[in-house]
Amino acid sequence: MPADLSPLIAATAQWLTRAYPPGGGAMDSALCEAQARQAVTVAAWLRYPTPMDAALVSVAGPGGSARLDWVTGAEGAAADDPDGYAWRTWVDEVVASWAACLLSAPGLAGAAVTALAGSRYTEGSPVEFRRLVAPGVRDRRAAALLRHPDLLAPVAGLHHGLLLDRLKPGPALTV
Repeated sequence: MPADLSPLIAATAQWLTRAYPPGGGAMDSALCEAQARQAVTVAAWLRYPTPMDAALVSVAGPGGSARLDWVTGAEGAAADDPDGYAWRTWVDEVVASWAACLLSAPGLAGAAVTALAGSRYTEGSPVEFRRLVAPGVRDRRAAALLRHPDLLAPVAGLHHGLLLDRLKPGPALTV
């Protein structure tokens, strides 16, 4: 069974960009989405470091966005969603929380990307997360809500401690 995290990454990034929308315009939307996707990718790779971890979440499912919607005050958003509810079932609460931590704390984002060095995800071709770890002025303006520490605090606080535990050196990241 392939261990593909792309549905989880896409859904969780979509949830973040809907919960914390870009400033305006097509370019801002693209830049905001790129930052969300990079943060979610790093968080997902940290959360599911082994092929078995990724395969298990593919089978069991990540849990959905219900608690995140409640925490952000958007409960009932699924009922108003013109795209339907199905994509929301692939949102991973822990990954969203970790991504929120990374987006609101540049030092933590750098540590997370560094922790991935040598993992199965970074083998082969080089992986770059520039918009996450070193966003430019335009990136920050486009994703002002997505990077605002106070706004992200309710989501980031859900699993912040787990992220800090994962970033401690140990065998979990090198498998």
